[in-house]
Amino acid sequence: MKQLIIFAWSAVLLSSAAVAADTAPAKEPRQARIPFANSGSIDNWQADGRQALYIQGPGRQWYHARLAGYCPDLDFATAIGFETRGIGDFDSFSTIIVRGHRCPLTSLVKSGPPPSKIKKPKKD
Repeated sequence: MKQLIIFAWSAVLLSSAAVAADTAPAKEPRQARIPFANSGSIDNWQADGRQALYIQGPGRQWYHARLAGYCPDLDFATAIGFETRGIGDFDSFSTIIVRGHRCPLTSLVKSGPPPSKIKKPKKD
């Protein structure tokens, strides 16, 4: 009888491991860094709503930065600051400053350029 219970418990463990393997989350993109950001290597940026932005670094490489939360005025800002720590690289531990508000990053990954803005037809 004990053997039957052990076998049944093993079967339950194996089936739950198979389910966990099938529902494993997708692999996260590799975190990036923009070298020498404190020396002017960031060339351009564009807001992506209020919780993310695109940043153009050396070699015209674009990056997508996600913020820890809502960043006031990001989508209307004409200038922002890039706060680096340590050796001056901008990475997922850095912060942007928008009109006096500190907005920390949670992710910085390489990406394509930001989507182009759709022009609305003029009304007559």
